[in-house]
Amino acid sequence: MSDKIKIIAIIGAGSMGKRIAIKAAAYNYDVHLYDIDYASLQKFIKSRKNQIKATNSLGEITSYYSIDDAVTKTDLIIEAIPEKLDLKLEIFNQIDKVAPHHAIIATNSSSFPVSKLEDAVKRKDKVLNIHFYIGAGEYALTEMADIMKGTMTSNETFEIGKNWIESIELRPLVVKKESYGFVYNRIWRAIKKECLKVWAEGYADLKDIDAAWKITTKMSDGPFMIMDKIGLDVVYDIEMSYFQHSGNPDDKPPQALKDMIDKGILGLKTREGFYKH
Repeated sequence: MSDKIKIIAIIGAGSMGKRIAIKAAAYNYDVHLYDIDYASLQKFIKSRKNQIKATNSLGEITSYYSIDDAVTKTDLIIEAIPEKLDLKLEIFNQIDKVAPHHAIIATNSSSFPVSKLEDAVKRKDKVLNIHFYIGAGEYALTEMADIMKGTMTSNETFEIGKNWIESIELRPLVVKKESYGFVYNRIWRAIKKECLKVWAEGYADLKDIDAAWKITTKMSDGPFMIMDKIGLDVVYDIEMSYFQHSGNPDDKPPQALKDMIDKGILGLKTREGFYKH
């Protein structure tokens, strides 16, 4: 069924959107990429052309000035914008009005199940969560992706999405029933939450926390370095999503993290986060 997908649109060219675009193009998919910052988007595409050619990719990444133009002739649309529910609802509604009737609309949301977004579209049988994970390289993805249905997603839509994930050589992590945080992100959430508390409440230095993680798991990055790569503003929005869902004060991200964001300290993308970059 992956042959039903030829052209992909990605809405949002942040750290994750760029990674998804490069991955898809490397497997012969043409990618329509849209971002509100069109100048930066064009700069990215120009800078990546030589690398994409070096990977013998047959797929092309093309920048678009508007969402309408980006999604008009596509088979799969992946929303990868900031973790703000109202904004996602607005974008889903806009996509639904102009995308081809057969096109699947997926969200790369790190926390929101697609059931929170499906009321914004008429094609409720063609919506999915397809959630990717940031890999170790500059534009790498971890070799897995969550996939989860909405309340009315058809089995055909789910199978097309699952087969497409496999077609770009990622392992689909099938979420059997709706779950905030999906599969790995649910586990990662518990780790991230406790690491932030241990740091913010002064129990240990973040470098020691990262060292403990790396020694135990043999991974190259600790939780705080991973958060720097994700973006501290993104981490905060995700944690707030969990907190708003549960209403549990223990789930609220620490003020120390919010203070860093208010100062413009956002991680790798600003060259300063928990670490200097």
